[in-house]
Amino acid sequence: MADAKTLVMTLDEGDVYIRLRPDLAPNHVERIASLAEDGFYDGVPFHRVIPGFMAQGGDPTGTGMHGSDKPNLKAEFSDALHKRGTCSMARTQDPNSANSQFFICFEEADFLDGQYTVWGEVTEGMEHVDALPKGEPPANPGKIKSMKVTR
Repeated sequence: MADAKTLVMTLDEGDVYIRLRPDLAPNHVERIASLAEDGFYDGVPFHRVIPGFMAQGGDPTGTGMHGSDKPNLKAEFSDALHKRGTCSMARTQDPNSANSQFFICFEEADFLDGQYTVWGEVTEGMEHVDALPKGEPPANPGKIKSMKVTR
């Protein structure tokens, strides 16, 4: 998967193109890409969408309490900034607890810098992320129709 370049996430609103950053977080990029290729994210909701902050998904139960059956990942923190369009891993208070959940920043969130693993950045289609139903959880959450890796 190290040669993967772009992740295409299809939402109801349209396609979101995410440039993968194996230079920052090779293990997290590998995890996201392999889960996407396995169809893990297909149909998974964005269970936490906070205006002015971020949209979080990646839990197949939609509760925010679960992930994949793969082991948690060791943190790969970098100096990458959490700005509009940044894709980063969600985790518990344990820095080494990222699994399959991720979030996309709506705006700058510099208080997250150096504490969450950045694995990509939206290059096209951020307006579709902006259009996701808001809430914690949203009454009728937006779902990932599919996620595919392109090379």
